[in-house]
Amino acid sequence: MNQRNIEKVIIGAALSLAVSALIPIAKSALRPLAGSGAQGGAGLLQRTRSMFQIAREEVEDIIAEAQFERMKKQLDKEIAMLDDQDK
Repeated sequence: MNQRNIEKVIIGAALSLAVSALIPIAKSALRPLAGSGAQGGAGLLQRTRSMFQIAREEVEDIIAEAQFERMKKQLDKEIAMLDDQDK
């Protein structure tokens, strides 16, 4: 039992040393990845904004066309009523 405790202490110390040595290496290796990830996220955000802008413009166009058609029909009715009154 005493032998196991000694093994656990040795393994724990070795892991502590390994982790403390790997942390700076991992930081330097992961930093460019984090930068790339941030750039990718910013690009995705920009594309999403652009997509919503295009969708909003399309909806505005549809609404404007519907209003124009409604106004055109109203004018056609008024012209038809004026023609009927002239006859």
